[in-house]
Amino acid sequence: MEFIENEYLIIGVAEHGAELSSIFDKKRNKELLWQADPKFWNRHAPILFPFVGNVVNDEYRYKGKTYHMSSHGFARDMDFEFAGKTEDSVSFSLKATAETKEKYPFDFELVVTHKLTGSTVNVIWEVKNLSDSDPLYFSIGGHPAFRCPISDGEKRTDYKVKFEGAGDNLEYVLIIQATREVDFENPNPLTLKDGYLDITEHLFDKDALIFDNNQVKKVSLCTPDGKPYITLSCPDFPSFGLWSKPTIDAEYVCLEPWFGRCDNKGFRGELPEKYGEQKLDAAAARTISYEITVS
Repeated sequence: MEFIENEYLIIGVAEHGAELSSIFDKKRNKELLWQADPKFWNRHAPILFPFVGNVVNDEYRYKGKTYHMSSHGFARDMDFEFAGKTEDSVSFSLKATAETKEKYPFDFELVVTHKLTGSTVNVIWEVKNLSDSDPLYFSIGGHPAFRCPISDGEKRTDYKVKFEGAGDNLEYVLIIQATREVDFENPNPLTLKDGYLDITEHLFDKDALIFDNNQVKKVSLCTPDGKPYITLSCPDFPSFGLWSKPTIDAEYVCLEPWFGRCDNKGFRGELPEKYGEQKLDAAAARTISYEITVS
């Protein structure tokens, strides 16, 4: 684990998965990131690459060949190489291997940087296409889980989610549990109260709430009095997931910015046609980032 800190926060990032594993708030003297209790969910903030979510039957097609891929890709389960550290940032790198090419036939490098700026953690991904002739297709997303509640004597259902600048009418889709496809033809309306959504006991009974079409640009977890303690800013991300285990004893909520997601219901096409799939030209690189701010 590598640690960096400033006057506001201490963060820890693991070599395994380049996963953000701690956000310690000095002002509150509290850990704000979920600490991976395996009874409920044994991760902190995995990076979803080169897929977000599932592909139908754990397989996808590219150039007429079928490949097998597990949920959320493989980056979260691999050891990254340490790529450097400064006073306010730490970076890790993952490159394609013979093993990754068996399930994902692309030459890539993923450089993950976590940078501290005041009370904000900047999460920065640089995706590089190492091929000088072929495009790279990928999805990528964040899956940070934050403690909820953060104070003794409170429950998750006392807390709220605030969608900033989104109005009071959103629309979300759900995952069909039997096939792990997105039921995109049957969107669900979501009415907020002055931008707030109450975290009710049954909010996550049907898995993640998925907001497409760049509806969510800035979202906060709020204490019972409506004050944000964590705000995630992701203005460029087309999709966003709100998720936790449905049991109310799971004291965390995930705020998930995504480029790409599970397949739409009925999709059996090739990888470049997949919903939200990103294309990177030969020898090109792309930087994608989001921010976590502690209030």
